Amino acid sequence: MSNPIAKRNIAISLPMTGEEEWQAVREPLMSGWLTQGPKVAAFEKAFAERHQVAHALAVTSCTTGLHLALAGLGIGPGDEVIVPSFTWVATANAVLYCGGTPVLVDVSRETFNIDIEQVAAKVTERTRAVIAVHLFGLCADIDALRAALPDSVAIVEDAACAAGAAWNGRPAGSLGDIGVFSFHPRKSVTTGEGGMVTTNNPELAERMNQMRNHGASISEEQRHHGPRPWILADFDLLGYNYRMTDLQGAVGVVQLAKLDTFIDERAHWAQFYREQLAGIDWLRLPQEPAGARHGWQSFVTWVDPEKAPMPRNDMMQRLQEQGIATRPGTHAVHMLGFYRQQYGFTPEDFPGARDCNDYTMAIPLHNRMTEDDYRYVVEAIRALGR
Repeated sequence: MSNPIAKRNIAISLPMTGEEEWQAVREPLMSGWLTQGPKVAAFEKAFAERHQVAHALAVTSCTTGLHLALAGLGIGPGDEVIVPSFTWVATANAVLYCGGTPVLVDVSRETFNIDIEQVAAKVTERTRAVIAVHLFGLCADIDALRAALPDSVAIVEDAACAAGAAWNGRPAGSLGDIGVFSFHPRKSVTTGEGGMVTTNNPELAERMNQMRNHGASISEEQRHHGPRPWILADFDLLGYNYRMTDLQGAVGVVQLAKLDTFIDERAHWAQFYREQLAGIDWLRLPQEPAGARHGWQSFVTWVDPEKAPMPRNDMMQRLQEQGIATRPGTHAVHMLGFYRQQYGFTPEDFPGARDCNDYTMAIPLHNRMTEDDYRYVVEAIRALGR
């Protein structure tokens, strides 16, 4: 017999897009200006205003944004950049793209964010920056991190998951020296692929602005609309092609206008999960500390291996069979093949990240879910312990 409940299909995440986004791309398609242009500029302006920063630069992804941020800081061979060991691999990879050395540190099992005491212990004369990840939408404590670092060490916020999030009233992306965001479809707002780099430093902004456009001294739009068509841009910097398209920029303007509505809705259902799942002693639920505005990119739980009725992976398989998608929170970088082989890491080197790798479980939370979906997820999780 077929299993009727298997027909249910609740995705771990789905982008909330529709007619407005569809209509938004008409103008660049009809105008013929498809690469970085006026729509990207409008998106950048709106993003900078929402996140209370002076400069926002749209890029092709958060990964290229992280590379651009580190390159803009002049990170190169011999330089060290401290990175949490529980994060998406791109955070550490970006350091290697610049020829720098990623120095891993452990994370908190409670917040999943960087362990600031370990950061302070890992600072050397070669340390140029720390990448603080706002994992799953909860900002790392940048104030405490800054207090633990010499003034010479830059703080880069990996805010991939944290559009619209805040810490003590200050938005993500405005807390450190540079912030980098993602617009991947699993994020609260999306442009398909895409990212944004933010800073309040005008010199750094100008350098990164040139570097994202091959190192050109003027933009493509300035060059094409200028009075002297025979003049090409000068190239004083080594740069990259990290420009966002105006198609994405047009979608981004529409999505950004919905950001706070999206987060408010996610926060409502995150609270619903916390209330409905509170009595399960083997499942620890994510919290929103006082003074924080969680971005709720994901709702990541902790499955206690000592109390759980079955191993986490078996639990995830059981939920999958009932039409409920789950995922590990993310992975521990030091347990990935490349980093094991390159640096000789063992799982025990960063036990907090190892445990987060093995025991976290993200459950569905997104703006396409219905109340019935949320209640179905709750009931299925409760049933695991019966």
